[in-house]
Amino acid sequence: QVQLVESGGGLVQPGGSLRLTCVASGTIFKINAMGWYRQAPGKQRELVAAITDDGSTTYADSLKGRFTISRDSAKNTVYLQMNSLKPEDTAVYYCKGAIVIVEALGEYGSWGQGTQVTVSS
Repeated sequence: QVQLVESGGGLVQPGGSLRLTCVASGTIFKINAMGWYRQAPGKQRELVAAITDDGSTTYADSLKGRFTISRDSAKNTVYLQMNSLKPEDTAVYYCKGAIVIVEALGEYGSWGQGTQVTVSS
């Protein structure tokens, strides 16, 4: 009963910027954390950044300083600001929420369908 919808992907030149948005909707008791992952063709899905309900953030070491995660808890929305983009950043970017739907069952990992980011000149 939870939907995560990503937006903001597209084609950008090397050195450019994009801001991704993920909105969670549906039956939500509590969101414990939200994060961004990415997966390039033929490669493993990897964590990009995450933010918890207390505001703590985590970044992949190689991306820290270029990418910034933020949230608007009142809107169940998380953002990923991506700067100084490189061709190797090309991937499908997925939003994930650690979401409690029914309190007694604990958190559930809910994934969006992804948004394509292509960095090319």
